[in-house]
Amino acid sequence: MNGQKKVAFYTLGCKLNFSETSTIARNFQNEGFERVEFDENADIYVINTCSVTDNADKRFKSIVKNALKQNDKAFLIAIGCYAQLKPEELAAVDGVDLVLGATEKFKVTDYINDLSKNDMGEVHSCEIEDADFYVGSYSIGDRTRAFLKVQDGCDYKCTYCTIPLARGISRSDTLENVLKNAKEISERGIKEIVLTGVNIGDYGKGEFGNKKHEHTFYELVQELDKVDGIHRLRISSIEPNLLKNETIDFISNSESFVPHFHIPLQSGSDKLLKKMKRRYMSNIYTDRVSKIKKVMPNACIGVDVIVGFPGETDELFLETYNYLNELDISYLHVFTYSERPNTEAFNMEGVVSKNVRAKRSKMLRGLSVKKRRAFYESQIGNTLTVLFESENKEGYINGFTQNYVKVKTPWNPELVNTLHNVKLTEIDEDGLVRIEFIKQSLTA
Repeated sequence: MNGQKKVAFYTLGCKLNFSETSTIARNFQNEGFERVEFDENADIYVINTCSVTDNADKRFKSIVKNALKQNDKAFLIAIGCYAQLKPEELAAVDGVDLVLGATEKFKVTDYINDLSKNDMGEVHSCEIEDADFYVGSYSIGDRTRAFLKVQDGCDYKCTYCTIPLARGISRSDTLENVLKNAKEISERGIKEIVLTGVNIGDYGKGEFGNKKHEHTFYELVQELDKVDGIHRLRISSIEPNLLKNETIDFISNSESFVPHFHIPLQSGSDKLLKKMKRRYMSNIYTDRVSKIKKVMPNACIGVDVIVGFPGETDELFLETYNYLNELDISYLHVFTYSERPNTEAFNMEGVVSKNVRAKRSKMLRGLSVKKRRAFYESQIGNTLTVLFESENKEGYINGFTQNYVKVKTPWNPELVNTLHNVKLTEIDEDGLVRIEFIKQSLTA
């Protein structure tokens, strides 16, 4: 392949997708391709798709159009969850040349000997049962922090979710390889690593191609904490039933792991949790939050919640709203339920109208703003460590404290990817926190 060929990437969806895109991009560069930005002219555009929400599916066509505006002769490749679930649908989108499934995406350069445009997208997609092996990945160079994939797939049977159909069974990277990747990341000067996967609390299952757990998530946390050169380790998202007291206690005393947890709830109604086939009731969730706040009073706790699930009456929605309102959490990620074919919920009775779903989503987003503001206010006056981002946002640079408070200070390029001790002073009109530097010298 001509070494002058240019390739660009667009990633939809989760941190896991970002880690895989970054790894696939490095594979292209190793083959002699030049990586460029997606809004630049490229010979190949690779779109890593998501299928968690209906909106992510719809965005695909507009992204394809944007790529073709840059180069109408470009070779377009679709990979990711949507590509595994609906390969023929993506292949039929005008301009798409190649669609690769769950296992094929990691060998994408094997499929592009000829970059001639196709009248119809070519599909190479495995049966999801064949996605039973693990491919490690991590992101570097795309953001200030690195996303380190430790686990893939899911054995849960949540009635609204297509991820097991798109990513296969739960399986894990070997502990040895996770630690090797973490060391490689730290040696590149990256200050923060975010652990990611589909169900990372299930880490250890399938580590060596079998169903049993060779290691636990707690053991993974313990070993990563020993890796030299890592300033911060952050857990992206973990199921409440898999977040154990021993892990919480360990993180509370760790120098590397930060006091920030993102824990999916989905509903505050036990009736709906049962319909969703979640593996806990609300009392377990309450217990997890209480435990975290007991040992880490300044911890940030984020929550995933779904509105408009079939059977969610006004009373059940208010049960969720009131539960979250009283809970000591810091922010919400609100998902409006969207029907996904081949899920159990797709045929459930009690469909909630779209306008009611939108109204409930708006209410919970408003609650999230209130919760975040209250959490930020509780941190004013505290001295914390900030890792600064790389963007100049209208004359300001943003950063995050270890407990995920977003701060701002006047732009200074020397601050990018550096750690500083700061005092949180006030919340501005944008809802961000202004700071005073405690120690001006840059932290290595």
